[in-house]
Amino acid sequence: MEIRIDDLKGKEVALLLQEHHQDMLDHTPVESVHALDLTGLQAPDVTFWSAWIEGDLAGCGAIKIITTGHAELKSMRTARTHLRQGVARKLLTHILAEAEQQGITKVSLETGTPDSFIPAQKLYRDFGFNECGPFADYREDPYSLYMTKTLITG
Repeated sequence: MEIRIDDLKGKEVALLLQEHHQDMLDHTPVESVHALDLTGLQAPDVTFWSAWIEGDLAGCGAIKIITTGHAELKSMRTARTHLRQGVARKLLTHILAEAEQQGITKVSLETGTPDSFIPAQKLYRDFGFNECGPFADYREDPYSLYMTKTLITG
């Protein structure tokens, strides 16, 4: 698998992000969907990665800087054609390592609470993320689960 920083200009990435956003809307009320659009993911405080297997887009993910040393994990998504093949684990491993290299000491995330989000919740727990309260501009929301992880740098 090749994981690279992506400029979000490719058609495949746009389609995967569109699928991601639609999936959020299928399981969560619009006011509880916190996925960034293409413009939001192209902001200077965001680093976006895409994962490719033999020329096929397998997944994506990003980090958004919240404050010095604290970033939010955003837009983690595995392409349907690559589900249950370890894409998310490899991508998350890569993103967390890159975050550490950028001097990030804490990574937080927001994911959903409906049953369709259980695989994501399990992945994050497996990586040492623990539940926390809302962070940054988030508020309590029955459709949101907030998690955080301290990175060991040095």
